[in-house]
Amino acid sequence: MKISLNWLNDYIETGLAPERIAAILSDLGFPCEGIERLDDDTVLDVEVTSNRGDCLSHIGVARELAAATGKELRLPQVELDEVDKDASEFVQVEIAEPDLCGRYTARVIEGVKVGPSPDWMVRRLEAVGMRSVNNVVDATNYAMMETGQPPHAFDYSTIEEGRIIVRRAVAGERIVSIDGSQCELGDQMLVIADAKRPVAVAGVMGGLETEVSDTTTTILLEEAHFDPVCVRTTSRRLALPSEAAFRFERIVDIEKVDWASRRTAQLIVQVAGGRVARGVVDAYPRRPEPREVTMRLSRLGKLLGIEISSETVVNILSALCFAPRLSDDVVTCSVPTWRSDIVREVDLIEEVARVHGYDKVPTRRRIRIEAVPADAHQKMAQSIGGFLNGCGFYETVTVTFIDRAIADLFAGSDATANLGVKDVSRRSANLLRQTLLGSLLEVLKTNVNARNLPCRVYEIADTFRPTQDRSALPDEKTKVALICSGDFRELRGAVEGLIRHIDRRAAVDFVPVDVSWAEVGAEVTVNGRAIGVAAVFSESVRNRLDFKDLAPCGAELDFAELMALTGAPISIRPVPRFPAVERDLSILVAEETPWRAIAQAVAASASAELEDVRFVDIYRGKGIAPDKKSVTLSLRFRDEDGTLTHEVVDGYQAAIVQRLGEAVGAELRTM
Repeated sequence: MKISLNWLNDYIETGLAPERIAAILSDLGFPCEGIERLDDDTVLDVEVTSNRGDCLSHIGVARELAAATGKELRLPQVELDEVDKDASEFVQVEIAEPDLCGRYTARVIEGVKVGPSPDWMVRRLEAVGMRSVNNVVDATNYAMMETGQPPHAFDYSTIEEGRIIVRRAVAGERIVSIDGSQCELGDQMLVIADAKRPVAVAGVMGGLETEVSDTTTTILLEEAHFDPVCVRTTSRRLALPSEAAFRFERIVDIEKVDWASRRTAQLIVQVAGGRVARGVVDAYPRRPEPREVTMRLSRLGKLLGIEISSETVVNILSALCFAPRLSDDVVTCSVPTWRSDIVREVDLIEEVARVHGYDKVPTRRRIRIEAVPADAHQKMAQSIGGFLNGCGFYETVTVTFIDRAIADLFAGSDATANLGVKDVSRRSANLLRQTLLGSLLEVLKTNVNARNLPCRVYEIADTFRPTQDRSALPDEKTKVALICSGDFRELRGAVEGLIRHIDRRAAVDFVPVDVSWAEVGAEVTVNGRAIGVAAVFSESVRNRLDFKDLAPCGAELDFAELMALTGAPISIRPVPRFPAVERDLSILVAEETPWRAIAQAVAASASAELEDVRFVDIYRGKGIAPDKKSVTLSLRFRDEDGTLTHEVVDGYQAAIVQRLGEAVGAELRTM
């Protein structure tokens, strides 16, 4: 933003050198990037942050200087010599999209004479980088650079039926902008239209057909407030940047629209003659409520690290037009309508700090940096990651948001609706995830498409489940999720190993349960307490993600439950003195018989010499009835006091086979 000091002097007389003014603005948060000296003027190039649209004008910058220096701010005195004919007899205004246009004013000026602008206006506009067009257009540009509110002047004679309609464009509509650009409009764009066609792209640029020309004698003057997101999106899509769009994108003061309109009309009459119709057509469907923000003096001192007297705080906020009211420790401020960036306590603290001076915050010659050791949560995450890496799983970091299609895959019949955000950049993937498995499945899909198989991935991250009280914060929990493209046994082995890596004495079990998104599911329990689920994904999930020749499986565990496990101390046993005897059994059982039932039956009948039971394989096919399956398991026996004989082991095995027959209807398979 270029600031002419000659122009600035109309609103505040600082009596300071340009370098000092530049330094003050820099201290206030508006760095000066350059000082240019002209014949009779000095121009400062000031950087204005995107949240301070109120300072994209000479009056805005003068207001900041007045607060910092204590000098008086002088605003232009606006007086209009109006004719008896009312503006409503010339024009009618309708706002069809009040969400996108908060206010629209129209004034009519008759008898103008379009021609060159006076030298003083041309010099000031050129000083801030704007070229002169004609006296009417120059007056609108001058008003914009003065007030920060972009106006637009139409040739009234080109407006059909004297009607202004602020509406969305119809898809396929076209308009030629003032700079000659051919603009094809979309239905998400806002336009200013008359009774027949669009005459301007709202907040961006006017149309060529209705621009002010040498033959114009009557002006329809627009001052309005447009939605910043709509203006920005439209300007980018049409590749049509403008000074007006630049300001509307950063929010203009909706309450000052009428004052800015009167000031612009005054400037037009001053340089182009004419008379202003009485009054204004002001469409203002939703007047915003006044805003108040409170600030605790104790919080100010704690956040800044310095003490600022209450009197100084009140004086600073008064100079910034916040009308502060002090009561004990609390300052209550009425936020000026031009300060859209002030919404919370810390914003007021920042205002006090920047005007009081950051240079008053003490500094030390030496800064102490203390390394903080990893906490229990970080140590556990590192331990889990290290173990899973050893199992061939790679860590992935995914986005916390998912789309509706993925969320619905894991939404059971009693699932709580996902929380979402309204951010326009996340209209598709805008839901906070309740499980990490959906995100990991998309990672698996990417690897499958790249033919990067086998694929094993895991993630440690937060999930968000809404509570019954919709006004309360969601239930946020950290989860550990694993997905692999291989057999479920690989996943189960990794889960069991992970749990026993944390607690060697943990009793891990997989209890069959129905899971809405699973073909086969199990509840993972540790010492009888459920800590998560593990499952093979259902056909509907596989089809949604286009896993044609793949049956992926996944597990999700509660991180807090893993943290709660108490690791057993390391104990040392002597190497066994006597050899073990291993026997493999192949048994025929019903197709629906789970491995858990088989393992429990073996444990119920086993002697103390049974050291281990391991699953080996499942066979279905030739020689096996359709409703049966062959399960092979391995038994390992060892006697701590001597060498086992095969005759003794045969007895142990016979007892196990008998118990399997009674418990699960197993038959010993013969070749």
